[in-house]
Amino acid sequence: MKKALDENSLPLVNLIVDITTVGKTNYVPGMIEISDYQRRTDSAVETTKYHCKYRIRGGTASTFDKKSFAVKLLNDSGEDLDVNVLGIREENYWILDAMAVDRIRMRNRVCFDVWNEMSHTPYDTKYDSRNGTKGVFVEVFINGNYNGLYCLTDKIDRKLLGLKKVEVNDEDEITVRGLLYKGFTWNDKTDIWLLSYSEADTNKDTWNGWELQYPDDYPSINTWQPLMDLIDFCSESTSDDTFVQEYQDFFYLENLVNYAVFTMVLNVGDNAYKNTFLSVVNINEGHRYLLSPWDMDQSLGGHWNGRYNETLASINRYNEIAPFNRLMIQNIDNFKDLLRNKWTEYKETLFSIESIGQRLDNYASLFSLSGAWEREFAKWNENPVPLKEDIANELEYVKGWYARNYENLCTQFGTDGITNMTSRCPINDTYALDGRRVNRKNMTKGIYIVNNRKVVIK
Repeated sequence: MKKALDENSLPLVNLIVDITTVGKTNYVPGMIEISDYQRRTDSAVETTKYHCKYRIRGGTASTFDKKSFAVKLLNDSGEDLDVNVLGIREENYWILDAMAVDRIRMRNRVCFDVWNEMSHTPYDTKYDSRNGTKGVFVEVFINGNYNGLYCLTDKIDRKLLGLKKVEVNDEDEITVRGLLYKGFTWNDKTDIWLLSYSEADTNKDTWNGWELQYPDDYPSINTWQPLMDLIDFCSESTSDDTFVQEYQDFFYLENLVNYAVFTMVLNVGDNAYKNTFLSVVNINEGHRYLLSPWDMDQSLGGHWNGRYNETLASINRYNEIAPFNRLMIQNIDNFKDLLRNKWTEYKETLFSIESIGQRLDNYASLFSLSGAWEREFAKWNENPVPLKEDIANELEYVKGWYARNYENLCTQFGTDGITNMTSRCPINDTYALDGRRVNRKNMTKGIYIVNNRKVVIK
């Protein structure tokens, strides 16, 4: 990493490893160097270096030349090392997301930024009740050779969501408490839609299209039975009257409303429980499940394979997926009004055309001012998807799609459209890099976009 850093630079991450040995299954030891002009990892030095181990992440994504990586930081003894990398949070497990099929290299990050503003865990956690990842765009090198624009993020895990750890007594008997499941396949939609399940081995960490994310070391009937109970409740075997009386014992209503509206607004299309986490804080004290999204490349007019996706969202998109199916069709607890009210609450602020456009522009400005987009284009154009030499040209399509989907949802929800809106984001406003408007009197150290120009406060 010989590139000198300045105020416009993205952090630089150098993977020091025999890359030919890094695969999907086993971790390979190496080192990692992180250089940051803002010194967010260690305020005393610009560059930090850690022992670590690597593996390749992803299913289809792992087949691309531009790989995503899982990184586990280690101390000198080879044990897990928690580090507050780039100011995100204390953690030892990190993700370097290659975003290889995303033509703007920011869809997943923009979606999570929006989600984090509207959705929080309905209980306190160490991380301000955050229910999604945080990430920082970086440029990655492998043994000093440039490998492109990445997003370094934390992950949705037990620690982030505040799930209770497994208890092990002196006789090595296990008491399962916190649970975290992740949907990973569309193979049988009735399974992944919480409508049914088939007989399957419960001593594995995968079951009927779901992965046991925590406690993944203890797959058993005890860790899978709670998910079976949830599916049983959501299935046709539960009467409508019982469902109405008890569904809020299994779900957080506000979380369901947020998830449905959020995925409609950005048309997150690959997350009807696939690429969705279900979590329970402590199964011994209650079985209410929280939904958290994941892997949102298929959004904002983009398809999972990188092609354009002109499809607009439908407010009936979850009519076949539990528990939304009964909530929507029977309009339980005025669920349709709750969706409309959530849309109305945010349609002129968080969801406005100006606000989403500003988020896109802010990240594009980072890419351009740092020179990262120029290098990304030179390295990865047409591999695996075509890129535009000027990212602003690609954003024109995304903004156009969003404006159409916005008007589409205004029509479906029966609210006023963009023709009746006034601008909510004047050009001379100040924004943080995640798109939040900032009062200039409250600006602290960091990078801001002021009047469409980058400003660094030291």
